[in-house]
Amino acid sequence: MTARRDPRTLPKGHLHLHLEAAIRPDTLADLAEKMDVRIPPVTGFAGFAAFAGMYDGLLAVLAEPAHLRRLIDEAVADAAADGVVYVEFGVSPQFYVAAFGSLEAALDAHIDAAAESGDRHGVEVGLMVTVDRTDDLDAAIALATVAASRAGRGVVSLGLANEERGYPARDFVEAFRIAREAGLQSTPHAGELVGPESVWEAIDDLGAARVLHGVRAVEDPALVAVLAERGICLDVCPTSNLLLDVVDDLADHPLPALLAAGVRCSINADDPILFGPGVGEEYIVARDSIGLTDRQLADCAWSSLETTLASDALKTRAKAGIAAWLAEGESE
Repeated sequence: MTARRDPRTLPKGHLHLHLEAAIRPDTLADLAEKMDVRIPPVTGFAGFAAFAGMYDGLLAVLAEPAHLRRLIDEAVADAAADGVVYVEFGVSPQFYVAAFGSLEAALDAHIDAAAESGDRHGVEVGLMVTVDRTDDLDAAIALATVAASRAGRGVVSLGLANEERGYPARDFVEAFRIAREAGLQSTPHAGELVGPESVWEAIDDLGAARVLHGVRAVEDPALVAVLAERGICLDVCPTSNLLLDVVDDLADHPLPALLAAGVRCSINADDPILFGPGVGEEYIVARDSIGLTDRQLADCAWSSLETTLASDALKTRAKAGIAAWLAEGESE
């Protein structure tokens, strides 16, 4: 028998990663000292509300443009170390208007830094401009309009994040129409804190090409069938699901059932500074704690690339790399 393959060497995309929460712990401590602020607490939360409050605390150390550039460069370097060939950061330029002067300038700063770091570390980088579903429609439309104007220039998708409960996706139809008409993918969060009805809204009202999380779709066989038929990818985050009480035990995670039903899924880290694992470790979690085979991991890696707007050349190279990874040892 050959040794088990290392999931960190499997070519993959990382599609569900909020930029601020990709900060390294040492960098967080260093920047907090430079800014003379108390290091935000990043562990010990219970439930989504406490998690969201801790995430907001990360922004205090990123108020300087140089700090944002450092964050992006280190996050791309870490992606490369985990075998990531394409990373799609969830970005919120609205957080940085004070630092850069306008929403447009803030997004352009993200685009420029991502392109430079991608070239430096050999990783293709796309940006998912993220609407906060607890904000109003006017704010969402402003973000969608700026994102749409940068389609093909680093921005690839429009996301929808934050508290699902009481903030339905259907409220943001107009913003996502603007994004889709510009050629951006619709990539809302859904099916994490709310059940299948949230995923139905994401695909029917927002035209989702991918759904971030989406794991509660498993509660509705008709929805699972539609996801499989349409090839809509669920960007799944196992450790996040455990720590935010979406699942009680990783051994009971719905990922195997979704894959068995033909639903395309990718494996992601969500918020490494808060939850712990990076994407390479999440692949190990998916195999060792959830029970995926190496072939299933390879299928998830391919879904994490094929279902995106990553370049065709990258997809061709990565597909060959995934096949070579599987050929390293006996198939499962």
